[in-house]
Amino acid sequence: MNNISAKPQTKSRSMTRLPFDVPLVLIIAALLVIGLLMVYSSSWDASLIMEKPPTYIFTRQVLWVALGIAVAVGLSYFDYHKFEPFVAWLMLGVIAMLTAVVIRNRFQGISSRSLLNSSVQPAEFAKLGIVLYLSFWLSKRKDLLHDKDTVFIPLVFILGLVAGLIVIQPDLSAAITVGALVIMLFFLSGADLKQTLILFLLVAIVGGGVIAISSTGQARINDYLRGFQDPINSSYHVQRTYEAIIKGGFFGVGIGQADTKFTGLPLPHTDSIFAVIAEETGLVGSFVVIILYVLLIWRGVTIAKRAPDQAGSLLAFGLISWIVIEALMNFAVIVGLMPFTGNALPLISAGGSSMLTTMAAIGITMNVARQGTAKEIAERSQTSAVVNLRGRDRWRSVSGTNRYGDS
Repeated sequence: MNNISAKPQTKSRSMTRLPFDVPLVLIIAALLVIGLLMVYSSSWDASLIMEKPPTYIFTRQVLWVALGIAVAVGLSYFDYHKFEPFVAWLMLGVIAMLTAVVIRNRFQGISSRSLLNSSVQPAEFAKLGIVLYLSFWLSKRKDLLHDKDTVFIPLVFILGLVAGLIVIQPDLSAAITVGALVIMLFFLSGADLKQTLILFLLVAIVGGGVIAISSTGQARINDYLRGFQDPINSSYHVQRTYEAIIKGGFFGVGIGQADTKFTGLPLPHTDSIFAVIAEETGLVGSFVVIILYVLLIWRGVTIAKRAPDQAGSLLAFGLISWIVIEALMNFAVIVGLMPFTGNALPLISAGGSSMLTTMAAIGITMNVARQGTAKEIAERSQTSAVVNLRGRDRWRSVSGTNRYGDS
C-alpha cells in the first residue's frame, strides 16, 4: 500500500512545479521595481538638462525594462545548448563593436564607450559574450585544462584582446569585471589552483601596469588614496555620495525628498543611484537592496548546482556572478571602499544596453533552471517507477532475475 500511494504523490509534486524559478523571478522583480522607482525619483533634473520633459529618462527606462522582460521570457524558453554553434560568431561581433569604438574615438579625438549616438555600449555585450563563449569553450575542453597550449594560452589571448579593447575606451570597471569572470570560469571548469593563481597574477600585473600608465587610472587611484587618508580630500563625486549617505541616516528622508541629486551629485540616475537610495531610504533601504543581490548570488549558485551539465553550471554561475560583481563594485565606490569605476548598478540604474544584456543573462539562467528542474523530475519519475514496479512484482520471478543482473 505504501508503494502504491507513492506514485500519485510524485505526480502531484511534478504537476505543481512551476515552469520558472520562483525565487529568482521574485528577486529580479523586486530589483526592477526599486530601479524604476529610484530612476523616476532621480532623473528629473537630468531630463530637463537634456531639454526634454521631466519624465523623459523614466519613460525610456520603462520601455527598456519592458523590452528586457520580453527578452528574458523569450530566452527562458530557448534551449541554452542552441547557443553553442553561434558563440564564436557572437564573440567576433563583440570584438568588432569594441574595435569600432576604439577607431571612432581615435579619429574623432573623443573618449566614449558607446556607438550609435550612445544607444549601444559594446562593453556590456562583451560581459555577456565572454560568459557565453567561455562556458561552452571550457566545458568542451575540461579534459585538456592542464595543457597550456590548448587552453591556457588561448584563454589568456582571448582575455587580453577583449579586456585590452575595453581599457582603451577607457572603461576600467568593465575590464575588471571581464577579468574576474574569466578567472572564475577557468577555476570552476576544473583548472587546478596553481593554474588559477598564475592567471590571476598575470591579470593583476598587466592590469596594474595599464592603470599605472593610464591618466584616467592614475587620477582615480590618486583621488582614492587622498580620500582614504582623509575623506575631506576625496574627489567631488565621492564627497557628494558621502553627503547623500549621511543625510539619509537610518530611515532616509523619504522617497523623492532627497536634495543631493538636484544640487550637484554626478549621474544620480546611473552610476550614483545607490547614493540616492541611501539618502531617500536610509541604511534600512540600502541593506534591503544589498540583501537582494546576496539572494541573487545564492540563487545563481543553487541553479548552477542543479544544471544538467557543466556548460549550464558555468553559464548560470558566470551570468549571475557578473551581475553581482557589478553591483558590489558600485556599492564599494559609493561608500569609498574602492576607486571610482563608473559602472551602473545592474537592474536599477537607467540605461538600455545594461538593462537588455542583464535581462538576457537572467533569461538564459532561467532556462538553465528549467532544464535542471526537468532533469530532476525525470530522475524522480524513473526512481518512482522502479520502486512501484518492485512493489507490485515483489514475489515474481522478475525480482529474482534482476537481482542477478540477467536480462
